[in-house]
Amino acid sequence: MRLQEAQVINNAKDRPDPTKVGELLRQRGNRLTPQRRAILGIIREHAGHLSADEIHDLARQEVPRLSLSTVYRTLELLKELDLVTELQLAGDHWRYEAQSQEHQHLVCLSCGKVVEFQCNHCRAVHQRLANEHGFSITGGRVEIFGYCDECAKARHN
Repeated sequence: MRLQEAQVINNAKDRPDPTKVGELLRQRGNRLTPQRRAILGIIREHAGHLSADEIHDLARQEVPRLSLSTVYRTLELLKELDLVTELQLAGDHWRYEAQSQEHQHLVCLSCGKVVEFQCNHCRAVHQRLANEHGFSITGGRVEIFGYCDECAKARHN
């Protein structure tokens, strides 16, 4: 199956509505501060997988006095609210992405490029494995490692 033909898988029905972040925070006794708003906005706007340092650098353009420790505390809170996912791809630093539909990652071992894709077959395989082994799957990740076209060409030269 070609990646362009993959169908969208949506298992987000149990996840919080990201448009109601302020309400979610208030329920926990927290507020949607300018720092939290900036950090969440950065993660949503950048479709890639950002490190805490990258989020910090970008958010400081909006909130100049933002500290890196505030970024880490906010990321932890957003993870607890199921609004952000923490990933460690190819042994790299932790990366963060907005919680979204179930998807998989292709990771280049040379340049670190990450490509997201969605695939019907993965869900079917996961369900079959769960049934065969008596598991109830609550989450998972698929990361496929290799070399992007540019790095593969460079390796052969």
